[in-house]
Amino acid sequence: MLSNLNKYVIILGSNSPRRKELLSGLGIEFQVKPIPGIDESYPASLRAEDIPLYIAEKKAGAYLASLAENELLITADTIVWLDNSVLGKPSNREDAVSMLRKLSGKTHQVITGVCLVTQNKTVTFSVVSTVRFASLLDEDIYYYVDHYHPYDKAGAYGIQEWIGYVAVEGIEGSFYNVMGLPVQRVYQELLKF
Repeated sequence: MLSNLNKYVIILGSNSPRRKELLSGLGIEFQVKPIPGIDESYPASLRAEDIPLYIAEKKAGAYLASLAENELLITADTIVWLDNSVLGKPSNREDAVSMLRKLSGKTHQVITGVCLVTQNKTVTFSVVSTVRFASLLDEDIYYYVDHYHPYDKAGAYGIQEWIGYVAVEGIEGSFYNVMGLPVQRVYQELLKF
């Protein structure tokens, strides 16, 4: 599968262990080359799907000068969108607890923007999944925040962790998108390279 990619060295421009795991699931060889400290700010005028796409493109831009002719770069960014605002990565325990309280009993969108880039071609897209959370007790929120890893995740939760088992009532769209990389769509786009 994806034999059309044999001419490329595939680079994952991300330090996310989840993105690495998900891309590995496609059975392709790739190298992980994160660039630390990329500015992930975005214009306040952007909304929903435009935000992670803007940041994914910004991440890709950091690699362009050093991208070799035979390299195909993959960058991505994921946000949680609730009540017309972004829930990013929490900065501390209080922030994580606050985000999970906001998500409790509500439906939100998880949006991932992806860039596939070579020296001659750029493909960008975003994927939206809708997630419905059950109402959470504070003790559930505290347990998750104190025993798991909410700080490197948009919206302060990982669907593949304990909170996903007890909070997620339903998903419309890609489960893997909620984890951080819409691998089905990535696969379809890579087939076209």
